[in-house]
Amino acid sequence: MRTVVMAVFKQQEVEDFYEIGEELGSGQFAIVKRCREKSTGQEYAAKFIKKRQSRASRRGVRREEIEREVSVLQQIQHPNNITLHDVYENRTDVVLILELVSGGELFDFLAQKESLSEEEATQFIKQILEGVHYLHSKKIAHFDLKPENIMLLDKSFPLPRIKLIDFGLAHQIEEGVEFKNIFGTPEFVAPEIVNYEPLGLEADMWSIGVITYILLSGASPFLGESKQETLANISAMNYEFDEEFFSHTSELAKSFIRQLLEKDTRKRLTIQDALNHPWIKPANPRQALVRRLSIINLENFRREYARRRWKMSFRIVALCNHLTRMMKKGHPKLQDELRDCASDQEEEPVNRRSGRRKRSSTS
Repeated sequence: MRTVVMAVFKQQEVEDFYEIGEELGSGQFAIVKRCREKSTGQEYAAKFIKKRQSRASRRGVRREEIEREVSVLQQIQHPNNITLHDVYENRTDVVLILELVSGGELFDFLAQKESLSEEEATQFIKQILEGVHYLHSKKIAHFDLKPENIMLLDKSFPLPRIKLIDFGLAHQIEEGVEFKNIFGTPEFVAPEIVNYEPLGLEADMWSIGVITYILLSGASPFLGESKQETLANISAMNYEFDEEFFSHTSELAKSFIRQLLEKDTRKRLTIQDALNHPWIKPANPRQALVRRLSIINLENFRREYARRRWKMSFRIVALCNHLTRMMKKGHPKLQDELRDCASDQEEEPVNRRSGRRKRSSTS
């Protein structure tokens, strides 16, 4: 598979074929810029990924990780997932030419609405589910589902199209191969990631449960005062439907969330189960009516979501100040960690570490 992926990396200057425009966003080792294809005039997003230059360095992304992301993107052609148009490579960067998604984040769009019923909310959740259903049908786990990676193609429509973005952590789940990793954003990771247990498609379903909880309340079910507290809350299943936020939420919606926030992966809803859940697909007129009459408290959503964002930003600033002080005391190895301070990440990610091994025939 690697040979196929490497073959599509064009060893040409991307600027010869695209006009590079303004910056749209940045991450720890990536910058996204608007671009226009010279031959067609079509607009895209160019994601410049900084390559790691040596095994000893911690700056940049390892070549095999970039290849994996490209391999996943090459397989994706679905209305609710971002698509890859082209790939270029130079000495320092790999440049992914991606579909331009310009409608902003879903949650920012919802925060600007005057009213929102659960019926309307499920139209967005269903699009997320359909995008994930396509991925899971190809045995691809996204592993980084969170509000920041749920975008709108164009927010000028009454029901904008959802686009799932950022496949940097996505993996193809292989039959008979055990995959373990500790990665992702702590607030959204499943218990099996926290506990370093074998991972599969089920981890995405947990994240959808967390996203739905936040969508209905603005509050985050497991978010603690520190990364360690957040992970402990997840492992202990320490969450509740606080009456302050969920007094007008239907039991159907709570049932949907409960069945996704299930620690036992065998009992957790699969993507097909979720699409068939009566909150998403009412089985009778009564369920449809309940969903239509249940109104999300957008004032709560706006207040709590803003508080959540502020909390995240404050924590990353505090981390950067701490690292800067350590740098001044003579810790040169912290240069890499300080790169997080210039990124758009709101939460320090769970440290990456992975392991793959073939399962024995008896396991």
